[in-house]
Amino acid sequence: MEVIFLGTSGSMPTQRRGASAIAIKRGRELIFFDCGEGTQRRMVEARIGFRRRTRMFISHLHGDHVLGLPGLLQTMNLLQRERPLYVYGPQGLTEFIEAFSSVLGGPSFPLHVHEILSEGKIYEGPEYDVTAVRADHDDPTWCFILEEHPRPGRFHPEVAQAQRVPEGRLWHRLQHGEDVRLDNGTVVRSEDVVEPSRRGLKVAYSGDTRPSKAFTDVSECADLMIHEATFDDSLADKAEENAHSTSREAAEVAKAAGVKMLVLTHISSRYPDPGVLLEEARSIFPETMIAEDLMSLKLEP
Repeated sequence: MEVIFLGTSGSMPTQRRGASAIAIKRGRELIFFDCGEGTQRRMVEARIGFRRRTRMFISHLHGDHVLGLPGLLQTMNLLQRERPLYVYGPQGLTEFIEAFSSVLGGPSFPLHVHEILSEGKIYEGPEYDVTAVRADHDDPTWCFILEEHPRPGRFHPEVAQAQRVPEGRLWHRLQHGEDVRLDNGTVVRSEDVVEPSRRGLKVAYSGDTRPSKAFTDVSECADLMIHEATFDDSLADKAEENAHSTSREAAEVAKAAGVKMLVLTHISSRYPDPGVLLEEARSIFPETMIAEDLMSLKLEP
């Protein structure tokens, strides 16, 4: 899994930072968290294709998180995309897409929009699920958790061969947890040739929010937490007034959730050098980074 930060600014873009957008490459699939203006430009710079299987999760309908959708859909049209695009987001998302499509023209490929009405799993797939929990921001705003299903344990063919298990159907059964009986009556146990299953990767994305117990709870033991950190601690009152988080608060959420790594994003334009944010966060949670546009992280299970 590769996480690419396409836009890491707060409410307005800067010379160095574009509006909020994160792409996750997972095999041949793309998964997006938010789509701020200029997302398609950053995709070109990051060499991300426009025709992959794609699911997009929009946290809320503030412009810096959603205004990239009109341009992205037009770019996909120009490149003659044929695959369906699946977009998940708050109530009002369908109306927003219909409004700009009525002027610009709608997508020439299938577009499936799913409006989120309540907390819980909003996508259940064969390899991973995505869960939405309410953010503490303008309503409706959502945080997202992407969690892979457990990965099968490593199969040891040399052990199966040593126990004279014929390759094919019986190997398949062993790999899927079944014990098998050979023609001579010997029982070969799956646990003798297959290692225990391994947990999948887990990524937590806050969107815009005040520190949230609900988000903390569902983020428990995540491999990566991406949390907004619009302000430093000296502007804690402003963060509370505008329903955002400080870098210290984001670090406290990461610590409470027991995550492996924290990346701070949604950085206010008042911080051309975000060192103060990083210093504050690391004093609470040392495994912290500041997101930069086009920064890439590879996660291994």
